[in-house]
Amino acid sequence: MSALIPAAAAAAPVLAGWGLHGWWLRRQLRTARLDPLTGLPTRALFERAAARVLRRGPAVVLVIDLDGFKALNDTHGHAAGDYALRAAAGGLTEELEDKPEGVAARLGGDEFAAVIPVADPVALPWLLGDLHSYLCAPLAFHGHTLTLGASIGACLTAELPAAGLSLALRRADEAMYAAKRGGGGWRIAHGPALAARTANGRRAGRRGTRGVAG
Repeated sequence: MSALIPAAAAAAPVLAGWGLHGWWLRRQLRTARLDPLTGLPTRALFERAAARVLRRGPAVVLVIDLDGFKALNDTHGHAAGDYALRAAAGGLTEELEDKPEGVAARLGGDEFAAVIPVADPVALPWLLGDLHSYLCAPLAFHGHTLTLGASIGACLTAELPAAGLSLALRRADEAMYAAKRGGGGWRIAHGPALAARTANGRRAGRRGTRGVAG
């Protein structure tokens, strides 16, 4: 028995080292799944988290595209474009503050997605109006005022025959392009009482110039 004690003591630093190494590997793996610019999940991590949200109950799936992003990049440079992307990610994160079970992601370029639980579809126009207002608010950047538009497509999973993420994203993407063809705003893919409403139901607030860089 006494021989086991020194052996265990000798093994303890090794086991502790492996535990630390495992924690570091898990941390590196999670970091690799996050967009380095915005800190939001990338598509792979988003899809897993979104699937869990959809299994819990009704939700809205959003696809968001920033309007005028290329022109902003061309005019003010990539640093300004990066700042605008971080600001957009901040708007999505803020929208999820009181909905911790929701998840948002940067899909790539200036396109984002989110899945947010929605118990009452009647509240959806307010959510979309608030988010659109935030994304379109002017940004102060190194003495310049940056302006962007946004096109948002939404799909209520409760109105789909099968609430799969792939189908919901496709419907939301179609609604987003419909909004973009109409000059921006937001559009809901399903729902007879709510569909084809663009940039309505917007609540007052979040006006003025947001964010100041340098």
